[in-house]
Amino acid sequence: MFTHDPIVCGDSLSLMRQLPGGSYDAIITDPPYASGGLTTTERKASPARKYISRGRLPSFDFDTRDQRSHFMWSVMWMTEALRLTREGGWLMVCSDWRQLPTTSDALQAAGWTWRSLVTWDKTEACRPHQGMFRNQAEFVLVATRGSIGREQDRPRVFPAGVFRHYLKPGDKFHLTGKPVPLMAHLMEVLPPSSVILDPFAGSGTTIVAARQEGHTGHGIDVSPVHVQIARDRLANLAN
Repeated sequence: MFTHDPIVCGDSLSLMRQLPGGSYDAIITDPPYASGGLTTTERKASPARKYISRGRLPSFDFDTRDQRSHFMWSVMWMTEALRLTREGGWLMVCSDWRQLPTTSDALQAAGWTWRSLVTWDKTEACRPHQGMFRNQAEFVLVATRGSIGREQDRPRVFPAGVFRHYLKPGDKFHLTGKPVPLMAHLMEVLPPSSVILDPFAGSGTTIVAARQEGHTGHGIDVSPVHVQIARDRLANLAN
């Protein structure tokens, strides 16, 4: 599937089912949160309105599931991700504060061993809410397929559990894009030349970071617009 193109367009769950088991060292991804509101009406709004795009970036689909269907869908794709990952391999999945409980339940229901939580501190530059604490953190749930192996066999690294980085609007290629340095930070615990899958690749940030860190990255996304953006970013890396 990825012989000629590291990023393919299509339904992630359907395409994941076509891949051979144990193919990847890590699944690192930022799936749709189905979040962005305190009520059902707010959650069903367009992502462009929920996530404040100001019209500059394209919207995306499948971000309006209710909690029960979001949980069931998460278990489905995380179960498939487990099959695709080698023993001792990693799952790193992004979440906001609203979906943190659901995401942690889903990954454990799918058979993963939850290991830790990495916090992305977006800094005080994020949008304030008068009379409330700033929502300046998002989270990455870190899990493994079974044991992570003996300590002496792991990379001798001690990466921070809180990563502080302001993502400038001009550096975003997706409404909910993550910074390349954050994704590179997550990859510090991986063996050299790892093979990574991002089944919700968006604008390709995980694949860009993988290349920069000497890994092989494969991505899937349902949006032709975002797949083209990702391909363009990777082409620019080669120039």
